[in-house]
Amino acid sequence: MSRTITRSVCPYDCPDTCGLLVEVENGSALKVTGDPDHPMTRGLLCIKMNSYERTVHSPRRLTTPLRRVGAKGEGRFEPISWEDAIGQICAAWKDLIRTHGGECILPYSYAGTMGLVQRNAGHAFFNKIGASRLERTICSPAKDAGWKSIMGETPAMNPSEMAQSDLVILWGINAAATSIHAMRDAQKARKGGARFWAIDTYRTPTCDAADETFLIRPGSDAALVLGMLNVIEREGLLDRQFIADNVLGFEEFAERVLPECAPSQMAEVCGISAPIIERMAREFARARAPYIRLGSGLTRYGNGAMTVRTITCLPALTGAWKRPGGGVFCGTSTGAAFPLHSVTREDFMAKTPRLVSMNQLGAALTEIDDPRVKSLYVYHSNPAAIAPDQNAVILGLEREDLFTVVHERFLTDTARYADIVLPATSSLEHPDLYRSYGSYHTQLCTAAIAPVGNSKSNWEVFRLLAAGMGWNEPFFLQSADELIEQLINFETPWRDRDVSDRLRHGEPVMLIPPSDPKRIWLTPSGKIEILNEREAEPLPRLLPTHAIQDGFPLRLQPAATPFALNSSFYEQSGLRDRQDCMTLMMSKIDAEARGLADGQAVLAYNGLGEVLFTLRITGRVPPGTVVTEGVWWREFIPGRRGVNALTSQRLTDGGRGSTLYDVAVEVKGV
Repeated sequence: MSRTITRSVCPYDCPDTCGLLVEVENGSALKVTGDPDHPMTRGLLCIKMNSYERTVHSPRRLTTPLRRVGAKGEGRFEPISWEDAIGQICAAWKDLIRTHGGECILPYSYAGTMGLVQRNAGHAFFNKIGASRLERTICSPAKDAGWKSIMGETPAMNPSEMAQSDLVILWGINAAATSIHAMRDAQKARKGGARFWAIDTYRTPTCDAADETFLIRPGSDAALVLGMLNVIEREGLLDRQFIADNVLGFEEFAERVLPECAPSQMAEVCGISAPIIERMAREFARARAPYIRLGSGLTRYGNGAMTVRTITCLPALTGAWKRPGGGVFCGTSTGAAFPLHSVTREDFMAKTPRLVSMNQLGAALTEIDDPRVKSLYVYHSNPAAIAPDQNAVILGLEREDLFTVVHERFLTDTARYADIVLPATSSLEHPDLYRSYGSYHTQLCTAAIAPVGNSKSNWEVFRLLAAGMGWNEPFFLQSADELIEQLINFETPWRDRDVSDRLRHGEPVMLIPPSDPKRIWLTPSGKIEILNEREAEPLPRLLPTHAIQDGFPLRLQPAATPFALNSSFYEQSGLRDRQDCMTLMMSKIDAEARGLADGQAVLAYNGLGEVLFTLRITGRVPPGTVVTEGVWWREFIPGRRGVNALTSQRLTDGGRGSTLYDVAVEVKGV
């Protein structure tokens, strides 16, 4: 059989949403490469997706439904048929609904796939069943909340404007690991004459490529910004005409907030000296078009939304928005371009069920009893590894009265606790429609290969479950292709008929945010709202993190690695080997103070749990901070718990997001 090349899309939770070329022979994916004709990808893929065929055809793939025969967590199962699996699930759910009501069932999913159909495939089913709703806010809702409090519905700038900047700042983003195209574009801008700054909590590979790196204490970004703005205001570096025409609340901000933010005071908070804060302020204000690209990690603190609000003041008060390349990029929001309600079907809800935060799954499984969660259905997520407060989550998963179903490609930490495991397809085995949150691109893909073994897509499984529940609702008789067509066949100013037709044919296309010539800033006032009386905190100001109150001396940063994405890709031994083992990076000063040696086993602990690591003493981490990269599967680590045994269920100040980076610990040798 001859080889064919099929276009596809990277399904993972990354802002770039890369275009792929998949080489197929005899029904197998032989090779995955970057699409050179995709405007964002331009042929460049991360190291993970360059070996994606090893995930698709991994010997670890689940290929048939399984029923638990061992203890929960033990990982012993026996194969069963799809008919038996669906029958057992639906029989259990019918009994639970009859006895306890639909809210005793809780779905859990997030961004294991970013396709609009497959990611959201369960919403309509669980809406109709009356299940508890999941508040899906583990990633970066604080970033959205912070942006919207000042900029409202103003669309993000086009990230390609970075090429027109003379000062590029990658702030709180290890782009070398999590957004390689932003990294490529920053390096290109640097070659074109732009200065390139990196601001982070430890020295990442992104920092190595920058002209200058500024390392701050975790969660102290706003202190750095407020110190800079104090200097900019004091030295007359503001763009007062831009402020007068475009900004609401500068006078109140300057009078109530900035006087308490002298660089000498802010230096004590953020760990950057006052002279450096002053120099950064002057260079930023004098730059022609400074471009800030914000990561998400800096928002995963108790003050995350306020941090974004404060950073967003920088281009507003210096007038950077006036010139192409100037501004701050948090991410694109293109939800209005597609009628997602046609997939999620909120109209199926007979009433509005309770809302359970995915960041507080541990509490939901162990504390809520009105009614108690009696069944958990997990798809494209691995909460036993990635959810905060791992000890509480696992305690809940161990409950004998909790009926757990996991739809997955691999026997993950969560799947080991399941009563029924269902085999899932990879993105190469089903159709879907993808939109980016790091650009304005969107693309449709078809299945490049047939499902591996007896695996089924999310949508196929929910169709089977709907039939098993005895429903005759026509919605669940549709194919994924029909749902995709409903999303595309929708009149919107975001795209015209020609763009929609190109989208149908698998081309990567650009969505254009609608514009209003009479209103630049889409806020209630029509201005950039530094003062926002609708917020509990009307003005940006310095807020503390949660961890500062916890009484442990070191700030733990659970960071990204280039060789995994949260808990994804640990099925690939080659990528695991590149990480070596689950390490804890620490400064020489902190190690010597504790009598610790490089390479030894250490225990990091706090009031929630303790985790075994291998210590790496390095100059890349400043004193007072420790760093671990990746979210390892438990079968590959020395102890019983991963990094999230140390993270809490506390929420951010805006958006009810996770505080996965707001962690204090102590470390000792073992």
